[in-house]
Amino acid sequence: MCSIRRTVLIAAALAVVAAAAKGVSVARNRDLPPPALDGELRFDRVARDAVADDFGHLVRTPPEVVLLPGSTADVAATIRWAAERGRTFAPQGQRHSVWGRSSAPQGKTPPVLADYLGLSVNGTLAVGGVGGTTWRYGVQSDNVVSMVVVTGAGRTITCSAEHHPDLFAMVRAGLGQVAVITEATLALVAAPRQVRRVVLSYPDLATMLRDERLLVRDGRFDAVQGAIPAAPTGGLMFQVDVAKFFTGSPPDDDVLLAGLSDDAAGRTPSTIPFADYLNRLAGLESALRANGQWFHPHPWITTFIGDSRVADVVDDELGRIDAAHDLGAFGQIVLSPIFTAAITSPLLRTPSEELCFAFNFVRVPTTADRGNADRLVEANRAVYERVRSNGGTLYPVSAFPMSPEDWRRHFGPAFDRLREAKRTFDPEHVLTPGYEIFEDVPHHLSRRRAAPG
Repeated sequence: MCSIRRTVLIAAALAVVAAAAKGVSVARNRDLPPPALDGELRFDRVARDAVADDFGHLVRTPPEVVLLPGSTADVAATIRWAAERGRTFAPQGQRHSVWGRSSAPQGKTPPVLADYLGLSVNGTLAVGGVGGTTWRYGVQSDNVVSMVVVTGAGRTITCSAEHHPDLFAMVRAGLGQVAVITEATLALVAAPRQVRRVVLSYPDLATMLRDERLLVRDGRFDAVQGAIPAAPTGGLMFQVDVAKFFTGSPPDDDVLLAGLSDDAAGRTPSTIPFADYLNRLAGLESALRANGQWFHPHPWITTFIGDSRVADVVDDELGRIDAAHDLGAFGQIVLSPIFTAAITSPLLRTPSEELCFAFNFVRVPTTADRGNADRLVEANRAVYERVRSNGGTLYPVSAFPMSPEDWRRHFGPAFDRLREAKRTFDPEHVLTPGYEIFEDVPHHLSRRRAAPG
């Protein structure tokens, strides 16, 4: 494994300076002029409206000003300016919570890439970053060598496992609470040229889970991802999407598929270039943009559930949903195996078992109706409560509100460490207020939750 510096200046994306809460008296220098920048600050309505919501299209919060940075120094200066004016600062990449753009720089590739590439590096590292190879290599934030970050106090620091290790630990999957990532050095592996991909079909959940366990334990495939989409004729389908990476001679299908319990007649094999495999969701994105559903609310929920409880929990949830209304024709439930030991980012919480499953509801509503979106947000909260009561954890890219007490329970033993890092590196609580993790927010920054819509 080698590394290459991939510069991820936020100039490639956006950074947003949020206004203080309405009705709150701010005892700061509100008239302080903006700093001189390499980039620019945009105060116009067009720029502010363009970043007022995200891919979820559920909560709309127009900022006071938008930073288009030209350098890391711009980010640092603007964070200091925001703090001095009693404002908060939230970085945005592509307004998703995962990253993308690069596939195989200089014949190399990150060991883990998210399924959708139209995303930002810093956003994914801030939440973790799960992909088809996570079962073996962990999440994307586990594969970072070093980062240049700007703290909530406006300091620029290079951190790694050897230099400022406490900061390095709290930035990775730290939800943007202590610093903004402006550059990252990522570990890389040799990029294959081609991929042998097979979609396997199963008659039921139990058979699907049995093969998923087998496939990650013997390691015959590089990527293993399970999905439960709605069937065109009604009901649900059970599928496992597996991929073997190679350069040169293709692998032997008989060896790859030996001993599996899927419906052999329903297999859909293909051999495609590695770059096409990484970009495999581009066609779905195009279809959703064309029919307008890309711009509808996306009330998704993402969780982890331990192997000992996965069958009962998922079976119970499947009995509660109406696939057509709760998922949509393009939606699905993700159910993918992960070895928890592969995940080393200390703030990414997983069940206390050797094997767990990513258990996600990828809801793609056919309507933009607000009432339907609110119904699904409430359903997400109920799903989370049931997952948590069964020893599961949250992957914090999910569409429902969390209270400070929820976050304390979520982070468990790591909460005090994160709170101390917040006090050290962002004492004025300038950064990424939208998660609302801490109760001890300075009075001048206390705010009400933005109303959806």
